[in-house]
Amino acid sequence: MIKKTKTSNRSIVMRVATTLFLEKGYQVTSMDEIVAVSKVSKTNIYYHFKSKEELLAAIVDQMVDHYNHIIVDIVQKTHLPVVERIGEITMLLSEHQSNSLGGCPFLTIYVQTSHEFEFVRETIGSFFQNQMHTIENLLQEGITRKEFSSQLPPSQLAALILSTIEGALFLQHTRKDPLLLPNILQTLAFMLK
Repeated sequence: MIKKTKTSNRSIVMRVATTLFLEKGYQVTSMDEIVAVSKVSKTNIYYHFKSKEELLAAIVDQMVDHYNHIIVDIVQKTHLPVVERIGEITMLLSEHQSNSLGGCPFLTIYVQTSHEFEFVRETIGSFFQNQMHTIENLLQEGITRKEFSSQLPPSQLAALILSTIEGALFLQHTRKDPLLLPNILQTLAFMLK
């Protein structure tokens, strides 16, 4: 007989709070609402998180760790063409876009936090900086493998690709057009050759 492991209250609270922050907004989600939806007592929540801000920081750290782990796995798929790996990273970044207020979960949280939450903004900023370096390295690999033109400037192109992806996530979300991002990816792949 297999014994089920019980999900911890901390995990339940983080899952519920993540959903509420992305769908409703950080500012308008109260701790009381997190208590009601999670069915975890306020005392228990405050045992794990001293404040809503600490809960947000833990969520952002968890999101960054989750995405970074998967992105490392994608980058290591060297049997795939570079453009396919960039496409996989793009699709990964869009996985929560349908329920995020701003399309991308990271942008949704970033724009909801004021400058008082500099620790959250810095974490998200570092995440995007790392993604830009990852894309730059992939582009350089594509140039070395002769998948892309040697005339491409990897650093500037990485910034363009990342900003295009984020902009496309927002447009896809606001226009409710699920084909927008895949079409933009095809255009990017064409431009890289």
